[in-house]
Amino acid sequence: MLDTLKAPATPVDKGLAAGKLGLLPSTVIGLASTAPLFSLAATLGFIVMATGAQAPAALICAFVPMCLTAFAYKELNTAVPDSGTAFTWGAKAFGPKTGWMAGWGVLAAGIIIMASQTEIASKYLLMLLGSDLHENKVLVTAFGAVIIIFMTWISYRNVESGAWTQYVLMAIQYLAIILFCIGLFFAIKEAPALGLEFSWQWFNPFAADNPAGFIQAILLGIFIYWGWDTCLALAEETKNPRRTPGLAALLSTTILLITYIGISVLTMMYAGIGDKGQGLGNPEIAEDVFYDLRVDALGEWGWILILAVAVSALSTCQTTILPTARGTLSMGVYKALPKRFAVVNQRFQTPTYSTIFTGTASLVFYVGMTIISYNILQDTIESTSLAVAMYYAITSFACIWFFRKNLFDTGRNFVMRFLLPLIGGIMMTIVFVLSCVFMLDPDYGETTFWGVSGTFVMGVGALALGVVVMYIWSKFPGAKEYFAGESLNEDTPVLVPEP
Repeated sequence: MLDTLKAPATPVDKGLAAGKLGLLPSTVIGLASTAPLFSLAATLGFIVMATGAQAPAALICAFVPMCLTAFAYKELNTAVPDSGTAFTWGAKAFGPKTGWMAGWGVLAAGIIIMASQTEIASKYLLMLLGSDLHENKVLVTAFGAVIIIFMTWISYRNVESGAWTQYVLMAIQYLAIILFCIGLFFAIKEAPALGLEFSWQWFNPFAADNPAGFIQAILLGIFIYWGWDTCLALAEETKNPRRTPGLAALLSTTILLITYIGISVLTMMYAGIGDKGQGLGNPEIAEDVFYDLRVDALGEWGWILILAVAVSALSTCQTTILPTARGTLSMGVYKALPKRFAVVNQRFQTPTYSTIFTGTASLVFYVGMTIISYNILQDTIESTSLAVAMYYAITSFACIWFFRKNLFDTGRNFVMRFLLPLIGGIMMTIVFVLSCVFMLDPDYGETTFWGVSGTFVMGVGALALGVVVMYIWSKFPGAKEYFAGESLNEDTPVLVPEP
């Protein structure tokens, strides 16, 4: 076994499988990482409750900071197509501590979100079997643990197996989305009085009669776009690594926008925004507004939508492992983490220890938190928006600082490497601050600690834990090169195989 693993002291590249993914698989993986069907099903109701008919406008406004951040990722990837993404770019721009915290944000968010999607996948797959199996917490948790183990195994095998898995899962997901939309379209024709008549005012953010509610809706909408950056974490395994991943990220976010707007408009036209029955503003169905519409749209084939939601969560389980494992791989290579994280399997050319660590950490977190308190688990999942906003903001500002010497050389540089990342970074910082403010409310989430919501405590606590772990690791001999700025700095060569 040992002869199939490697962690060279001075690598030319990290040992990942170069040139395996093209534009299509990269885009599919970027889409899969967001779990589009489940993300919208679990969020649209709350967005409608916050801002009513302005839900499409809120989704568009939420897309803006994500798109601007994607441009920053794209530009940095052209110069440094490194699997460490936010970690590597943050360290090159602002030094080892900032880079380390960006890497921690990716790691923490990945482990926590994987637990969330595992829960959803397990519950919905059991729901397909009928009876009340999905209400048995022990069975749901046990099945979820099996899912984590299986998805970790697929991710360990090789990146191409993961890509083919995503082809199948994404095909099922978008087939269900298309059938659902077609079904809703004909249902609207048959019963137009049930919902709302289409209006272009739905896309006007200034038509919102409750600005605070509209801002809250945007905050809810932002994170249903999260996950596209998986494309960039796979840059070293992608054909034309300086161009393809960035283009895939922009394509996936654009496809997501079209998907979200299309489904939202159709569901509003059919079900309306009322707070009773199937109305999207009904708090009793807000956790999955599509579930109550499945029979109306698909009749006896409504089970397809349940399967698609399960598939949506399943695909994210696997794609969440990919960037998280490659992030810690990069941290291991540059000595920001112990060198065992840098080990790559020579046969499969995938991160060995990093993949197993990610899967194991997610498994322990999911099962452990379920045993301790399911409510705390839910609040911790909700709190990941802080970690995501943090490392997205760091990356946006890192783009500006990294390219600071030639920002004004051309009009393109000014727009793509300064203006758009600046706006994106400011917006993500505002998102971080506003999220903290909303989370301070003791009624936010399921639990309360010391007079504030458990979501705030878990979110800030996760980032504080990162600071503690960073401090402890910095005292070890193996970390000295990194924290001295020797193993990774602005002038460090890119450890990526060129085509």
